[in-house]
Amino acid sequence: MHFIAIEPRGFPMDTTKITEAINQPRRYFVGAAAVTAAAAQLGIVGSTAAQTTARQLPSVTPGTHTSFGPLKQIDAGVLSVAYAEAGPPDSSPVILLHGWPYDIYSFVDVAPLLASAGYRVIVPYLRGYGATRFLSSDTVRNGQPSAIASDAVAFMDALKIDKAILAGFDWGARTVNIVSALWPERCTGTVSVSGYLIGSQEAGKMPLPPEAELQWWYQFYFATERGRLGYAKNRHDFSRLIWQLASPKWKFDDATFNRTAASFDNSDHVNVVIHNYRWRLGLAEGESKYDDLEKRLAQAPVITVPTITLEGDANGAPHPEPSAYAKKFSGRYEHRTITGGIGHNLPQEAPQAFAQAVVDVAKG
Repeated sequence: MHFIAIEPRGFPMDTTKITEAINQPRRYFVGAAAVTAAAAQLGIVGSTAAQTTARQLPSVTPGTHTSFGPLKQIDAGVLSVAYAEAGPPDSSPVILLHGWPYDIYSFVDVAPLLASAGYRVIVPYLRGYGATRFLSSDTVRNGQPSAIASDAVAFMDALKIDKAILAGFDWGARTVNIVSALWPERCTGTVSVSGYLIGSQEAGKMPLPPEAELQWWYQFYFATERGRLGYAKNRHDFSRLIWQLASPKWKFDDATFNRTAASFDNSDHVNVVIHNYRWRLGLAEGESKYDDLEKRLAQAPVITVPTITLEGDANGAPHPEPSAYAKKFSGRYEHRTITGGIGHNLPQEAPQAFAQAVVDVAKG
């Protein structure tokens, strides 16, 4: 696995990691165990001063780690958030955000790498996943992007974290983009898979070329009552199919999938997922308390914080071309295409590259 770096602005380029360029057509869209036994259990403690000076992380083979330490729980905003934590508790925080249909296990190899480098690594379950629960039965099971981003800010507030590096993919990358655009003072830097993913209901009304529309088949399926019932009944098989389509070259095993699939048994999961995709098409209303945020997001705000964007060379999910979003980042910026058959779940398929981007955006 390698990456090619393009569009560097302010980040030092590591020429040892540049490989042959890839001419992969894109679809348009608006040691391993030597990280130590403590790292494997995500309970690393060490000298922050010594560790954060490291420029190169130890090597890890994807799939080396299969578990986190005991989860923690904290009330934050409208949620009781379940999360994993690793590394020195008083060091620089990194918050890792997953997407659909994935969960915190996308970062099971990334977290110990970053913890071994001296970072405080925090990996929360999003609303509707795992042991994260709504505090009130009266709260709308809302999946709109600004609500999920507000969850992230409330989570930081609950943990008394003023600023952090935010990194994610899929829904997590969209959340990272929104927080860095609307609350830049809360972000030390960001890492975003598939780049700039801020959208709006108005933008969602615009038709795409037929091939791109085909890629969004599940969004149209979810727009129907049959789709909601089908996902509720078959969410595990449905999610496995998405994994296969989004990462066609990733040979994950049953145990890897099942660890994540357990998080979809959350009683709010289906409602949050269905609302998210219906909201994007303008088929479901959001909550009025997020209206001002959505108006700002509809302007496609430029992101000013230091950012590294990543893309896998075999991403089968809908995603924009890197050239389409490069100008949306006005601060220090670099894009890296990760090669070697890497698909949509980039942190789990290429943990070394993802973790290295976090370290590099921090030191940039």
